[in-house]
Amino acid sequence: MTDTRVGQPATGPVPETGPVPGVGPVSGTGPVPGAGPAAAHAAVPELRPARPRARLLAVVLAAALAAAMLWALTVGPAGLGPREAWLALVSPGNSALSPIQEAIIRELRLPRLLTAAAVGAGLALCGAVIQALTRNPLADPYLLGLSSGASLGAVSVLLLGAAVALPAAAFAGAMLAMVLTLTLAGALGTITPTRTILAGLAVSSLAAAGASFVVFWTAQGDSYREVLGWLMGSLAGAGWSSVGIALPVLAVVGVPLLFCGRILDAFAFGDTAASALGVPVPTVRWTLLGATALLTGALVSVSGSIGFVGLVLPHAVRLIAGSGHRALLPLSALAGALFLVLADTAARTVFEPREIPVGIVTALIGAPVFIVLLLRRRSIS
Repeated sequence: MTDTRVGQPATGPVPETGPVPGVGPVSGTGPVPGAGPAAAHAAVPELRPARPRARLLAVVLAAALAAAMLWALTVGPAGLGPREAWLALVSPGNSALSPIQEAIIRELRLPRLLTAAAVGAGLALCGAVIQALTRNPLADPYLLGLSSGASLGAVSVLLLGAAVALPAAAFAGAMLAMVLTLTLAGALGTITPTRTILAGLAVSSLAAAGASFVVFWTAQGDSYREVLGWLMGSLAGAGWSSVGIALPVLAVVGVPLLFCGRILDAFAFGDTAASALGVPVPTVRWTLLGATALLTGALVSVSGSIGFVGLVLPHAVRLIAGSGHRALLPLSALAGALFLVLADTAARTVFEPREIPVGIVTALIGAPVFIVLLLRRRSIS
């Protein structure tokens, strides 16, 4: 479920049980119901076990990401080549570079690239996790109303002239939306995928209406343009402070998520099957939803709302590497980082000297790709 703003598709409720499309046969056996989590982790069936091509894909994506980042450092009107970019990175103060050239690489392009890579990796990872938890192939990281909540917080401080507080306000808005969504879902009974989706839709619509009202009532001139750029998703203002938010949160929250593959494999077969395998379903769902919300909120606070990364990339990786989450999660993170690095480079260079929000580029690329993926899945099924 995504926020209901322009450029971000919304999804309807889905059944509470049922396998993820494309899931292969179950292998292995599980413990007797009521077994402990440790025993469950050892016995959870793996969906389409990792194949050699998954490992090869990981190497290819990692190499492509490194090459794309080095190439992106050289793209722009400054006329810097790979040699200058490399010298600026490994030999600060080198006499072969002017102070301006070195500043362009180290203070403008490098932090922006690192932020793009962290945001792309985190959004794609969260998308893969949420799609497994909800068994909804159209779910993305903004399922819990995070994007609209962050937008409301960001719009409020931008229009108050307190742009320095934007990351904190956006993060607070996202966390408030998450708490409201999970509280509402819990008030309806046991937290299930359908109730979570419906609660997220309600909170998202409410927060989006609040943000639209604030913009309509108070935004004028330059402030309106600034707000619009943030709502569309942009990395134009990313600096080392953005890196200091995105990378640590990705390391602290995202890395542990990478090791949840077997647990997510159990969720793919429904709550009953996961419980029979010894997985404490409510506790795990609350924990993983909270972790993805925390990571998404931190990333949105530095980049704005960038759509399609968490929706499309897990699907694309799943078609190549299979449905097993032990391979899907790290591959989705690598693919997301590569995709957003390339998309942001296109956003700042294709229409020089003007720059467009990267969210427009991801939507222009992501929507057609998603349609192709849906058609291919239909033809396969």
